[in-house]
Amino acid sequence: MQVSRSETHAQDKLNRKKRLKRRMIVNFTLFGIIIILLGGWFAVSKADQIKDWLSFSGGGTKEQAGKSGNEGIVGDDEAANGANSSAEEPESGNNGGAAPLPEEEEGGAADPGAESGAEDRVSLSFVGDLLVADYVAAVTEREGYDYLYKQALLYLSEPDLTAGNLEFPVTNRGTPVTGTPYVFKGSPDVLPSMRNAGFDIMSLANNHALDQGVEGMLDTMKYLDEAGIEHMGAGNDAAEAFAPVIKEVRGIKIAYVGLSRVVPFSSWKADKNTPGLAESYDIKRATDAIAKAKEQADLVVVMVHWGKERVDQPEAYQTDFGKQYIDAGADLVIGSHPHVLQGFEMYKGKWIAYSLGNFIFSSYPKETAGETGVLDALCTKSGDCEMTFHPMFTVAAQPTPLEGEAAQTLLDRLSSISFGVKLKEDGRLVAE
Repeated sequence: MQVSRSETHAQDKLNRKKRLKRRMIVNFTLFGIIIILLGGWFAVSKADQIKDWLSFSGGGTKEQAGKSGNEGIVGDDEAANGANSSAEEPESGNNGGAAPLPEEEEGGAADPGAESGAEDRVSLSFVGDLLVADYVAAVTEREGYDYLYKQALLYLSEPDLTAGNLEFPVTNRGTPVTGTPYVFKGSPDVLPSMRNAGFDIMSLANNHALDQGVEGMLDTMKYLDEAGIEHMGAGNDAAEAFAPVIKEVRGIKIAYVGLSRVVPFSSWKADKNTPGLAESYDIKRATDAIAKAKEQADLVVVMVHWGKERVDQPEAYQTDFGKQYIDAGADLVIGSHPHVLQGFEMYKGKWIAYSLGNFIFSSYPKETAGETGVLDALCTKSGDCEMTFHPMFTVAAQPTPLEGEAAQTLLDRLSSISFGVKLKEDGRLVAE
């Protein structure tokens, strides 16, 4: 049956009236409840005022009733203050238990202000290579992905920002590259556990980012975006690959730049119209990117893939490039790729970590390949950073904190391969 426009209009009008009536009923009900509550509050408040008035006029206590004149009342107040003084003095520490003077209150309030200096610093943490696939697949199939981070969880989740090097493409597609000895690939399922563990940023500038071709690299970027993990060092063109990730914490802007000096094929280098990696063979491209990032941020972190595998001393170009990065504006240079730890160096008040080794890379690593850790940097807005290394060893694919003699042995070894830097017992880096 058709309904005329006038009938429809009338029905709409009726419905609006019904809705208006319901709203009025609800509003009147709420108004009534508010009136009742306000009345109750007023009655209680009035009763308290009457009680205070009676107490002040001398009718409140037996002791006050037995006194006559102002002198007696003052005497009682002084006695009461004396009793309170003896009871409160050990707890308050004030002379005679008296309330703090305004000047003392201001002095006490200065302590939180002093502590607030910590808010002017940002805590950044870094790990080395992560390969959550291939060798560790048997472990994750049995234990789940979260298992990998359990032992090191506090070191990853507590800092303001945590970053690492993602050493494999995350994709269900792609065409495996040929002509390299190792080709990796991981499931997107690995990423939620990384994010839950505390990782905020991943560098993709490494020699495995295109193991599954451009398709695999672009998938990796997409899946990281979906997981809430930011990334740099790779892109659809050079502009995107060299662009920094910029994060802000308590008013401090931190720019992360990803670079690789290990690129298997020249076709993997990002260019004006070519997807790929931000490479550092051409040092000028790298330093230009760093200088540009410094214009946008207070701190610049360069995460660079470089060096020779399984060698704990940096190549000559690493020490050269690291210093050039700092001259261009970097405040921290964090290296990866050798799969073993390398030493530290300070240059012009800035820190270089030549290699943080593997973080998650093999189920049962041997000797120096199992040595790992988390590097903490507590930095001011001006770029002064206090560095601490937390020594760990990989046990069944889990980076596990070292203690006692084992921790000291690793710290001592890192001191021996560093350049004018010593690691203290608590892991702090000190320039000698």
